[in-house]
Amino acid sequence: MAATHVTDNPERQRFEITYDGKLAGFAEYELTDGGIDFTHTVVRDEFEGKGVGGNLVKHALDEARDRGLRVTPTCAFVKSYIERHPAYADLVA
Repeated sequence: MAATHVTDNPERQRFEITYDGKLAGFAEYELTDGGIDFTHTVVRDEFEGKGVGGNLVKHALDEARDRGLRVTPTCAFVKSYIERHPAYADLVA
């Protein structure tokens, strides 16, 4: 199984995921007063269907929880992920 790694890149306001060392996707965000608005998620074509998007969003939501941030899921992918994983519903602003 390939190794993935998710990091926050605050300068670019996005979480980034690498897959075997290659940038595979990112989740853009805007910080608000006490919250985080996920605005757009991208998974590069060659990494589609490998669980990259779900892994990325899970990590980003876990970070939001750890930081005590309320989540606004403007991005349809993030919104759909939360709907499929109700354990994150309490984060939604």
